[in-house]
Amino acid sequence: MKTGSMRELRNNWASILQWIEAGEEVIITQRGKAIARLVPENTQNEQEVDWASSPHALRDRSGENILSAEESLNLIHEASGQW
Repeated sequence: MKTGSMRELRNNWASILQWIEAGEEVIITQRGKAIARLVPENTQNEQEVDWASSPHALRDRSGENILSAEESLNLIHEASGQW
């Protein structure tokens, strides 16, 4: 079973729909609370999903900035209370 926030649902609908079509259940959360469950209509044709070959897993991250623990903490504190 997968879990995704409302933002992830909105931004990654195509990927989440593929999970559901493959037989995966998805719990939708809002502010950390489960509010809905998306389940496949027909689970008779469950497929094996190779998550390692998904576009998100194969993305080249070599050019991405990696934050230190302190930078991550500062980012979290800056964003707190804005949602």
